[in-house]
Amino acid sequence: MLVSCARSPISRLCLSCVLASVSLVPDAALATAPEASSVKKSEKTSDPKPVSTRPLTAAPEQINVTASRRNLLGRAETASEGSITAREIQLRPAYRVGQILEAVPGLVVTSHSGEGKANQFLLRGFNLDHGTDLATFVDDMPINGVSNAHGQGYTDLNFLIPELLSGVDYTKGPFHADVGDFGVAGSDHMKLADNVPRQLALSAGTLGDYRAYLGGTTHLANGDRWINAFSLSHTDGPWKYPDNARSIKAATHYTHGDTLNGFDVTGMFYRGQWRATNDQPLAAYSEGLISRYGSLDPTDGGFSERYSLSGHYRLADDTWKWVTSAFVSHDRLTLWNNFTHYLDDPVNGDQQQQDETRTTVGGSSVYSRQDRIGRVRTDTQIGVQGRYDFLYVDRRHTRQRVTLSSCPSSLEATAPYLCNADDINLGSAGLFIQNTTHWLPWFRMVVGLREDYQGGTDSNLVDGSLTRKRQWLFQPKGSLIFGPWKKTEFYLSGGRGFHSNDFRSVSGSYASDEFTKGSVKVPLMTSAVSGEVGVRTTPLRHLNVQAAAFIIDFDSELSYDGDAGVTSPGPASRRQGVEFSAQYNPFTWLEFNTDLSIAKARYQAKNLANYGIDGPYVTNAPSFVWSFGIIADRGPWYGGLQVRWLGGYPLVEDNSLRSKGYQEVNLNIGYRLTKTLKLEASIFNAFNTHAYAAQYAYDYRLKTTSAMQSGATGHPLEPISARFSVQYGF
Repeated sequence: MLVSCARSPISRLCLSCVLASVSLVPDAALATAPEASSVKKSEKTSDPKPVSTRPLTAAPEQINVTASRRNLLGRAETASEGSITAREIQLRPAYRVGQILEAVPGLVVTSHSGEGKANQFLLRGFNLDHGTDLATFVDDMPINGVSNAHGQGYTDLNFLIPELLSGVDYTKGPFHADVGDFGVAGSDHMKLADNVPRQLALSAGTLGDYRAYLGGTTHLANGDRWINAFSLSHTDGPWKYPDNARSIKAATHYTHGDTLNGFDVTGMFYRGQWRATNDQPLAAYSEGLISRYGSLDPTDGGFSERYSLSGHYRLADDTWKWVTSAFVSHDRLTLWNNFTHYLDDPVNGDQQQQDETRTTVGGSSVYSRQDRIGRVRTDTQIGVQGRYDFLYVDRRHTRQRVTLSSCPSSLEATAPYLCNADDINLGSAGLFIQNTTHWLPWFRMVVGLREDYQGGTDSNLVDGSLTRKRQWLFQPKGSLIFGPWKKTEFYLSGGRGFHSNDFRSVSGSYASDEFTKGSVKVPLMTSAVSGEVGVRTTPLRHLNVQAAAFIIDFDSELSYDGDAGVTSPGPASRRQGVEFSAQYNPFTWLEFNTDLSIAKARYQAKNLANYGIDGPYVTNAPSFVWSFGIIADRGPWYGGLQVRWLGGYPLVEDNSLRSKGYQEVNLNIGYRLTKTLKLEASIFNAFNTHAYAAQYAYDYRLKTTSAMQSGATGHPLEPISARFSVQYGF
């Protein structure tokens, strides 16, 4: 791997970083220090047996195991799923909290609009915008926002406190019966720990970022655990008009019993506000209107608030398990964005305010059991999931965050001060069953069936109309797994999935001219069919490899509408691609990992003109993602290095305008002064790459007197920066 790594400039860069990082690890003792890690050896085993509920008579030995992903050979349902350990989350460098998910192979998490806003996600040739087609859960609570003010499936992870995470389980493709809406490209399930060390942490960075964290676990006499955590943060960034992003987060998590029998209750609170430097027209840079980190409208920004209450109740016996969860969350969101500047309103500009107030209730109940019919073992899951969203959402025309009485001509409205305003009630329910039958020692079969229902009402507060819609969608899925033979398994997977559409596009509350004319009908749920063939193998000791080839056919592609600032349904599309991942642990304290994803995304429909599209290329769909990483933990030293390369992608459908993507190197190094005191230093964009973290193409007008232009926009990647932290355990 390292020999071939040196053949290209970026790879030589990777190799030099690897050698530099390894040189920081002292060559003292080969013996592992017991205090170097809190990860138990039993957490890394590939033994599929259930965890015993009997109390331990002695504390398990603590050893230093550095591993990014658990070995799922013999247990996985597909070639592309995986489980990320808490150790990788702790050791990987991450500039922003959402980049925790870049541990998922092939997933890129970036930003195009300030630190308080939801991140932009890219996976399997999808520009997932702020989360569409990537189903995200925190302790089984769905995070994607349906019919969101800014984009369908909007996924804001800024409320997370990273110290509370115990790992991430992820899937790719619509092959798992327990994953419904937004799960076509993939899903991630972030898990909260039921025990975290008591710790005070303070950090400061060179881009005006500061953070304070206080948290820990109280162990009660009956064995229950009570976690409390609190965090304050501030970030300016390199921008001419500082983000001044401020946030306050708090969480409490109470656990009784264990992972098989017991219950837990979790409360979370988050509040943040910020100024945003959105992606700016490249012409504004070249014409000298703004500097590299400047903005044509420094009043863009946002406010977000979220609080939730959730919990689980678990029952289990030797052959069965029943897990029931429930949650309620309340969110408020306001965004000020000026995408097109003076295009629609040459006098006041095109800034718009998007508001949302949402209350969501929901939950799930899943019954699992193991049975034997003769020599054949079967594992069965039966579950039901549901949520109901009560939300108010609107859009207003503003100037420097002050609401104007009318909308531009392209956003006509009959009500003063409102471009759009809707009261939406939307319910969804999914019933699924999945069975895994182990027919032979070398062959098992997974069959899943899922039925989803969505229905709701949209009360249009601008024209007074009321729309009712409902839809059912049946989704078969499954896998055939052959092996293991010599620690190798082969997978063949297929299935149907879906993403829901913004209810306002279904009802016509907002629409482009084409939708208004009725040439395109928008369903509540848009289905996709996907297939995957892959392999999971351990060809050498301590080397784990996964590879998969996939195809995804979507009935309708969701794309970002820069004029309206929302996602809109588009024509049918197809993606074909291959993925490769490998992790090598030459020692218990050291891991090398690499991920490669190549995808081709094209529109398939013949009537592209109905959607205002003049070419087959899916815009903003990356064709290439590569990463290389190291995580190390030996003696008092620990840390991680991550090299990521996001390849180029088309900005317009005829591929005449493209983004080059970007390459970035991040590094994290820590040293334990004592058992309770640690120092860390992180370097982001270590080689000061001048690139754009995200790019789009819009029509825009730069000044009130300018002519209309069409061209690329960009949000610059943050320059080289450093962050220093001190952590004290007590």
